Amino acid sequence: MNPPSWLWAAFTLAAAAGQALRNAAQHDLTPRIGSANATFVRFLFGFPFALGFLAIAVPATGVAAPAPSPTAWTYIAFASVTQVLATALMLQAIRENSFVVATALAKTEALQIVGFGLAFLGDPATPGLILAVAVATVGVALLSGATPFARGDAGSTRRSAVYGLASASAFALSTVAYRGGVLALGGPSFIVAAAEELVLALTLQTTAIVLWLTLFDRAGLRAIAREWRVSLAAGFIGALSTLLWFLAFALESAARVRTLGLAEVVVAQILTHRVFAQRTTAHEMFGIVLVLAGVALALNRG
Repeated sequence: MNPPSWLWAAFTLAAAAGQALRNAAQHDLTPRIGSANATFVRFLFGFPFALGFLAIAVPATGVAAPAPSPTAWTYIAFASVTQVLATALMLQAIRENSFVVATALAKTEALQIVGFGLAFLGDPATPGLILAVAVATVGVALLSGATPFARGDAGSTRRSAVYGLASASAFALSTVAYRGGVLALGGPSFIVAAAEELVLALTLQTTAIVLWLTLFDRAGLRAIAREWRVSLAAGFIGALSTLLWFLAFALESAARVRTLGLAEVVVAQILTHRVFAQRTTAHEMFGIVLVLAGVALALNRG
């Protein structure tokens, strides 16, 4: 039985909401353990929950986890490495004292996903989809205030721009590779395939991060351990939202999934203004309109 045509959109919106919650949890950790270690907790503490999701998915569907093929392993290993690399590049871009330019260039991820998806997976890049991604990307940049023409970016450095663009490319490659991985796992259940991909990816990432911290930052490892309560929450939400992304990737192209996922930015913008009683500016309102237009185009394939 084929899943409903709208299911990928439901998974995507739920994943985007979970990602926003995870970011909030990591934001609370950053002042106490640093931005890099706060990022690591989503992998380290997400791993046991990933095992739990797979343990539930197998008996619930009655389908055994498939043996990963060399192709699946290649996709998942590549995606796991590039995801961590992308995060490191983004942090380095911000350290170069050019947050505005780095963030603006990071917004090109969705556009790059279209090209990478076409090149590596044969995902269609229709004119309507390209327009949807471009419109939504401009809208997100306006909402964040991170356009190349925004005020305050005169002091940005070339190195920051290079790191920001490289980060976006790494995130885009990781996203496309994760879709390739879940498709390569295959099997009669896309749910089991997505849960298995999550376990395999977090196994690789957790091993690498623990090894790195043990060799080069034991103080950071101890700091992460001290914040285990908040880290557990971030790990659970992070693992769940990633599983939802993988479920969406199993059903739809990465470009459409990521474009719809940008709706999260609009919700976050509205909530932020309500919490802090701020008025929405004209360019922010225009950004919201553009994001929603891009999402609508993505849902309707242009």
